[in-house]
Amino acid sequence: MSAPARWSVQHEALLADCKVFRVFKEHCNHPLDHREGDFFVIHASDWVLALPITPDGKIVMVRQYRFGIRDLSTEPPGGVQETKEDPLLTAARETEEETGYVGGHATLLGVCSPNPAIQSNRCYFVLLEGVTPSGKTAPDEHEEIEVLLLSPKLALAEAAKNPAQHSLAFLALHQLRDARPQLFL
Repeated sequence: MSAPARWSVQHEALLADCKVFRVFKEHCNHPLDHREGDFFVIHASDWVLALPITPDGKIVMVRQYRFGIRDLSTEPPGGVQETKEDPLLTAARETEEETGYVGGHATLLGVCSPNPAIQSNRCYFVLLEGVTPSGKTAPDEHEEIEVLLLSPKLALAEAAKNPAQHSLAFLALHQLRDARPQLFL
């Protein structure tokens, strides 16, 4: 069997604009055997998950209601990257908006494609070392956020109890453990 090929998009049409993402129908063509098919792709802005660490080694996490699972989720702060915004700036902005923590040294730990079968966006994982509370938050209209300070080891243990609940948060915590294993001792 030969290696897979990159299909070409012959035509795309917007099917639905859902505020935080858009669904496109893409008619694609195989470059070698000329098979054709219609595929549905979700186009969304890139996301960022911040991993804010306080000077005493605690990770700042948030607990909030998630409409997709109809339940509460404990996860790193994060959100949508503005057009052409650097992921490091997005991490700092979202952390302050959701938790009131500011500052710290920002480092990109990794990036992933959340669901490459149907989504075109990426999720960045950003470490913010040395964040401190400012006391100012600016949650979105429908956000109710509880801010938690946890040991990274406990945060990962809690995420491991149900890694499917927020798989990107679980992956972000693993990226943190790989980058700063001393935080998990």
